[in-house]
Formats: sequence, C-alpha cells, structure tokens
Amino acid sequence: MPSEPAIRIENLAKRYAPPGGIKGAKSAEESEGKLALAGVSFDVPEGSIFGLLGPNGAGKSTLINILAGLVNKTSGQAEIWGFDIDEHRRNASRAIGIVPQEIVFDPFFTPFEVLENQGGFYGIPKARRRSMELLEAVRLADKRNAYARTLSGGMKRRLLVAKAMVHSPPILVLDEPTAGVDVELRRQLWELVTELNREGVTVVLTTHYLEEAEELCDRIAIINNGQLIANKPTRELVEMAREKVVAVTVTGELSQAPSHEAFARAELTGGHSVEITYDKDRLSAGQVLAILQEQGLRIEDVTTREADLEDVFVQLTGTGV
Repeated sequence: MPSEPAIRIENLAKRYAPPGGIKGAKSAEESEGKLALAGVSFDVPEGSIFGLLGPNGAGKSTLINILAGLVNKTSGQAEIWGFDIDEHRRNASRAIGIVPQEIVFDPFFTPFEVLENQGGFYGIPKARRRSMELLEAVRLADKRNAYARTLSGGMKRRLLVAKAMVHSPPILVLDEPTAGVDVELRRQLWELVTELNREGVTVVLTTHYLEEAEELCDRIAIINNGQLIANKPTRELVEMAREKVVAVTVTGELSQAPSHEAFARAELTGGHSVEITYDKDRLSAGQVLAILQEQGLRIEDVTTREADLEDVFVQLTGTGV
C-alpha cells in the first residue's frame, strides 16, 4: 500500500482584503481584493524532495505561509502529516519546520541560545533538546557561543535550518534558502538538505535557481498567477520542452543564418557557426544536418543541447525567473 502524502492540499484559495477596505477600492476587481491562490490542489509524496516553483508574485510564499500558520486561507483544505491545519493546528505545526526567506532570530543570542529558546517554545524538556547535535549537523558547533549577528550570511542560513529542525519535524520547507548565498555555501546547504532527506525528512523547497531544482527535486509543481499549471516528476517536466538546439560549425564564412520552414529559429553565433532551434516532435538532429548539407554547407562540428527546466518554465509561464 502506498504511504499517505506528507502534505495534501485541496482547492486551496486565498484572497487578500482590498487595500483600505471596500470603500477605498477603485474598481470592482479591487473591491474583491487580490486573489493570491485560486483553488490549488496537489500532494507532496512522503520522503521526496519536492520543488515549488513560479515567478515572483505567483503565490508560492502565500501557500507556504498558510502551511506555517502565518496566513489564514480563504477556502479549501490542507493537511500536514495527516493533520488538518484547522482542526489539528498544533499537531500540524509540530510536523513541519519552516526555513523562511528572511533571517529571523535575535541577533544578540548565540546560536546555542537560539536553538535552546526554540526548543523551549515547543515545550521540549532541556534533557531532550538536541541543540549541540543540530549545530554539529549544520557545521556551526565552533560558533556555539558567538553572537548570531556576527555570523556570515551562509552561517545564518544554516542556523535557520537547524532552528527549523529543533522539534524533529518529518517535513522541512525551505523558502528561497539560497537567495544571496555564494556558490560554495549553496553547495554546503544542499549537501545538508540532501543528507536530511536521506535520513527520511520530506523536503519542500522554492528556489529561483532552476538548475538546483532540476538536480535536487524528485517532483516539481509550478504555480503561476495563483494557479497550478504543472505537477510532474522532474524528468517528465523537462521532457515537456519541445524545442531542441543544435550548434553547427561550418567550413567557410556565413554571411547570414540558413533558413528553412522547419526551423523554429536560426541564429549566427560566429563567422563559421550557427545555432538551429527546432521542434523535436517534427525533426531530428540528423534531419537538421541533412537540410544544411542540401543548402550547400560543409559541416565541421556539431553539438546539441537538450531542453532543461528553464526552457519548460519559460514555456509554461511566459516569463523568466
């Protein structure tokens, strides 16, 4: 029997009150307020790394804040580890740890004190708190007694992960965890998240780094304008991109890009090189090369590029990240 999903979301909607109340509205649409989520439904499989993507303002943070108990939904249902967020708010909250975008802890506490205080908020007896274990897991044991304000940006991010795991939740949600973090610290953070997942923690993450989502996530949902527009295993989602690119180097100088009705685009990238974009449902790379040879071009070198998650994201949302 398949296990129950770690998170179940059904027809979740959120409409924010209009600015200044109904009297201050300038139009009928504004009088109803902003619709941030419009009946979103999906499940997060237990034990997965689940990506939640979408452009700025798509509704991702609203959804996460509803799960965190910071925003009240307008309608629909959400369950965390089998607990309804309305009927069993306390149990639902204990089953999830949230790593927010913002740095949220007292800068005058040490990392050890931050974790001890968080454990106290959850009613964990001192003898059962794992503050030093968590600091070691996020590689901050040597910063135990340093003021949190003296930590680097990457260290603060890792401390937020430890803070979210104080009550040993089975689900960890990371909202843009690598924003503003350098490449090395991003790598360290993802190593930590991957290790937590191997230990059985279900991970939900939002990120603007699509290559991260493609590499890390088992499954990805994409939200745009408050609506769910995709929810598939990562590989299936990438395969949705119909376009493929073949880069060709030819003998002799090219004065203009070759053209053909079957090409989606053809662009010169140098005096001897051109990139042909084509619909892989209509053509193969071999057929593209045959067309170029029929046009009298002598081919010296060929490389191809498969579609990636960014191609799909732009295709589905009509926007970049």
